[in-house]
Amino acid sequence: MNDNKPKILLHACCAVCMAYPIELLKENYNPVVFFCNPNIYPEEEYLRRRDELIRYCEQEEYQYIIDEYEPVKWYEYIKGLEKEPEKGLRCNKCFEYRLNKTAQKAKELNINIFTTTLTVSPHKVSKNIFAAGNKTAQIYDLQFLESDFKKQNGFLKTMEIAKKNNFYRQQYCGCEFSIRD
Repeated sequence: MNDNKPKILLHACCAVCMAYPIELLKENYNPVVFFCNPNIYPEEEYLRRRDELIRYCEQEEYQYIIDEYEPVKWYEYIKGLEKEPEKGLRCNKCFEYRLNKTAQKAKELNINIFTTTLTVSPHKVSKNIFAAGNKTAQIYDLQFLESDFKKQNGFLKTMEIAKKNNFYRQQYCGCEFSIRD
C-alpha cells in the first residue's frame, strides 16, 4: 500500500462487482473495501457473497471491513416499495441506505472519500447511485467519487477477472424482490 495516496472507502456488493473497480481505484487511492449489504436474501446467499469477497480481499491483500448483517432494518427502510420493479424507487432507497452506512463508516474511520461498485452493473442506473452518494456525502461532510465503472467495458473487465478467479456469480441483484425480476 502506498501511504502517499489518500484512502477511499469502497462499498462493495460482491467480489464480482468489486474486481475491476478496485483495480482502477488503486491507481490514485488506497482502497478500503466495505461490505454492507443487508438487502441480500436469503442469509445463505449473503454468506456466500460475503465469504467470496473476503477470500478475494485476503488473496489480493486488500483491507476490508464487514458490516453487520441487519436485514430487518433494511426491510423497514424500504417498506412500501416491495412491489417496485428493478431500477425503480426500491433500488434508489436501497442505494441510499447502503451508501449512508458507507458514509457513516468513512466518517468513523476518518476517510474523507467514498464510492461504490454498484455502478459496474449494467442493471443499475448510475445517475441514481450518484444522487444517493452525493446526498449522503453532503450530510456527512465527505466527498463521493462519481465513477461509472461500467464505462470503457468495465462490466466485461470485471467479468473476466471473476472468471479468472473462479468467483461465485449470483443470478440476481440480491434482495428477495429482485429474484422475481
